Amino acid sequence: MVLYVATLYCGPAARTGRGRGKEGAGLYPELAVLGFSEGASPALLSLVGRQTALLPSYEVARQELATRGTPLDVKVVHRLARTLGAQVLTTRRRDLLRWRAGQLPPGPELAGKRVAAMVDGGRVRLRTVTRKQRGRGKGKKQRRRYKVEWREPKLLILFEMDKQGRMKAGTRPWIDGTLSGPNEVMELLAFHLHRLGAAAAEVVVFVTDGAPWIWERLGWVEQRVGLAAERVVRVLDWCHAVHNVSLALEALGQGEAERRRLFKKLRKWLRQGWCGAVVDELERLAEEHGQPAALEQPLAYLRKHMEARHLDYRNFRQRGLPVGSGAIESTVRRVLNLRLKGAGLMWLGANAEGALALRAAALTGRWDETMDHVREEMGRDRQLTWEWASPDMVAELKAEIPIRPPTAQQAAG
Repeated sequence: MVLYVATLYCGPAARTGRGRGKEGAGLYPELAVLGFSEGASPALLSLVGRQTALLPSYEVARQELATRGTPLDVKVVHRLARTLGAQVLTTRRRDLLRWRAGQLPPGPELAGKRVAAMVDGGRVRLRTVTRKQRGRGKGKKQRRRYKVEWREPKLLILFEMDKQGRMKAGTRPWIDGTLSGPNEVMELLAFHLHRLGAAAAEVVVFVTDGAPWIWERLGWVEQRVGLAAERVVRVLDWCHAVHNVSLALEALGQGEAERRRLFKKLRKWLRQGWCGAVVDELERLAEEHGQPAALEQPLAYLRKHMEARHLDYRNFRQRGLPVGSGAIESTVRRVLNLRLKGAGLMWLGANAEGALALRAAALTGRWDETMDHVREEMGRDRQLTWEWASPDMVAELKAEIPIRPPTAQQAAG
């Protein structure tokens, strides 16, 4: 079937005569309601976006589309994928604004469930243009210059646990991330916990490494979401705790055989929840070898988390809670490293964050629901604005928006 639509064109309000500017391009209202954007139908936009999210490059995605009967230029593929990524981020930002204003009610997805939340960072290379190109082709007078730097995209994962602390079979996780700072990703974590109804969950477990930027903000997240203290558990990732025990023994300068013997013994003690005995033994060894300064950092690390009860691994296992952050480590690899990180890959920041959002939706099996929500939201307003308000946003929120725990009716879903 071929459908013809006659529609007026609505141009932007403020034309400057110097390109589109911040006001962007205009739109055809009837086509916008039907989901058309950038000259592409919703089905084509979804198809191109999904292929570019799952395949290793835009060129490979173009080849795959061509074999399926959709031949497109690689620049068109790139433009459509970039547009869809910006739409997903715009939709997320609008939901965030509603949540900040108290207009987003909690959902029922996590009510009464056992929930795990993990946060971590990866690495990706971003490029910034420092000098624009002048001219084209053989008449080019000045080449483009840019600088490249490593950035740390921060990702989060939420999932429902079974009685052994693993991801429950038959369920799908929620994955999100941003290239902005720690404030922004922790606000994203609080936003997702709220919209999924984690305040009414049976238990919420935060499992993470020892990064201070995570632990310093967990209290704000719990208060902002309205999580009851008796339903929250904080766990230091088992591998990071054991690694610091290994670092302490290595600093003593003992032989390989003796170091392995002590490591196995202390690791067993730590697994049994005897973290105090582990710290005492390391302090005794430091005094015995006359090297207390060499063990100062790992001992301070272990002592800090011991006092906060983040090392009670025996109790965690008995309650069926996870003690490792393997889920977020796998997320960083599958979502970030296998698509956004590689030899010769250098991204513009906006493109990288859009690609991250698309890949997260595709790999979690939430592509269709994400696209439905995007089409509904973008049908009201086609303007693409998704940048964060300010780098100190969370501090501003704490000062401007009172932290209100959910009512009994909201907590019940």
